[in-house]
Amino acid sequence: QVQLVESGGGLVQPGGSLRLSCAASGFSLSHYAIGWFRQVPGKEREGFACISGDGDENYGDSTKGRFTISRDNAKNTVYLQIHSLKPEDTAVYYCAAESDSDCNVGGIKYWGKGTLVTVSS
Repeated sequence: QVQLVESGGGLVQPGGSLRLSCAASGFSLSHYAIGWFRQVPGKEREGFACISGDGDENYGDSTKGRFTISRDNAKNTVYLQIHSLKPEDTAVYYCAAESDSDCNVGGIKYWGKGTLVTVSS
């Protein structure tokens, strides 16, 4: 009943762009900080972007300038727009609702199941 579902992943060429979606069901995302994470098999899951309940954006050094996080509360959805994709961006991308409205303060309340992004020619 309570779910986060990522979509929009797939195969894209280097230099291309992609928009990922994180749609919530069974609860409202409007007052949660929502983070994006990615994971390569055998490595730890890494957070790289977050948007607060007030809409403030936070990015890691490796993604700032190429990644844009946004939210549409009317659609109960958070988006991740990615430009200039690189092969090293290949990973499973997850969204997560944090237990606080401010980014990187609370723990993870809900995880999505992930969507695979493959960057290759």
